[in-house]
Amino acid sequence: MKKHILIIVIIIGLVSCSSDDGNQPIPDILISVTNSQNWDSENVTASDLGTTEFTDENGEILIIERLRYLISKVILTNSYGDEIEIGNYKLVDLTDNNTLNYATNIVVPPGTYTGISFVYGFNEEDNMDQVYLDLNTASWNWPEMLGGGYHFMQLDGTFTSPTNQSPLPFNYHNGTARISEGVFEQNFIRVNVDGLSIDSNTNIDIKMNLAEWFKNPKTWDLNVLNTGLMGNYDAQREMNENGQSVFSVYLGD
Repeated sequence: MKKHILIIVIIIGLVSCSSDDGNQPIPDILISVTNSQNWDSENVTASDLGTTEFTDENGEILIIERLRYLISKVILTNSYGDEIEIGNYKLVDLTDNNTLNYATNIVVPPGTYTGISFVYGFNEEDNMDQVYLDLNTASWNWPEMLGGGYHFMQLDGTFTSPTNQSPLPFNYHNGTARISEGVFEQNFIRVNVDGLSIDSNTNIDIKMNLAEWFKNPKTWDLNVLNTGLMGNYDAQREMNENGQSVFSVYLGD
């Protein structure tokens, strides 16, 4: 009889442990987002500013002095098609390491996330004049006569070319495209990356390949398009076309 009682106690204990394990809550997933820059896989950091030479598709040699750009609406999509926004917007400044981390200590409900999307710049709904105090302070505004709102990118520096050996400035500034007086065209880029598998704590690295701004699909000629580009509709549209292949996403621990 005692043996039977002992066996029953053991079985009850095992069932109890199994039941307890099944009731353990599934932990939330910790997500962080970083922004990194490269020139055809060669990392670009603040130490490269003003010193490192980069050769573009057209044969010009660039020295980058400043890089700032805007990323907004970072959204995760789970396997059921539900969307969770994990970041509103971030002005990324290559000289400020704090801005290279888009979001830290962000947790999302457990589940399998299969896609990520984000906007380079602001979409039409968000790109409103004088709304964001931090962007106003950063002198990030886009002139009202050119459509208003905010810059999407400021990529500045100098360049030389086979036909011009003396360094000349370039200001590759991107934002809303002005078609004609009072007529504007939204110029942001929405990036969608599907086929991901995020089911645990993850760092999402949004990579920008700077070389792509100058080569795909339009080979950029800095001898022709170097400064005064903000009000140049054709230049703004070519930036948008080239920007389609600039971004990629890498998942890490």
